[in-house]
Amino acid sequence: MRNYISPTKGRMTLEELFEDTIAFIEADKKSSYSLIIGTDSQPKSDAACFVTAIVVHRLGKGARYFYSKTWERASKSIRQRIYYETALSLEVASEISRMLSQNGHSELNVEIHCDVGENGPTKDLIKEVVGMVVGSGFSARIKPESYGASTVADRYTKGNYK
Repeated sequence: MRNYISPTKGRMTLEELFEDTIAFIEADKKSSYSLIIGTDSQPKSDAACFVTAIVVHRLGKGARYFYSKTWERASKSIRQRIYYETALSLEVASEISRMLSQNGHSELNVEIHCDVGENGPTKDLIKEVVGMVVGSGFSARIKPESYGASTVADRYTKGNYK
């Protein structure tokens, strides 16, 4: 079972994260929301740090986020790392979408933010990664619009965050 961290509330289970997310939405029902899930990775010497971020964006009025960090044996291929990042995001998105539909919030837009973009070594992976996401029933965003992965998750792959 994966644990998540809220910068303000500390360690949480997925169920606690979900309850906190619903409370955030219920506190301002007139606003529009997006649920954003993105994963970034950073290879180290013999392992790679993978961070999945979940961002609840109250459009035009701020957001709150949570993250989960895992370590995996380092892959030599950026393609494999990007595929794994996308798979982690899809796994979390599927679980949260299931919970949303069971709790009457299936209208919430769920976006997957992919750590790929037109510039750099990931440009050849865009079609494949976006295809994975869209084929799984979610909206996909790439850089520079994929801040869930390229900004929020990225922050926790590099620093000394636990």
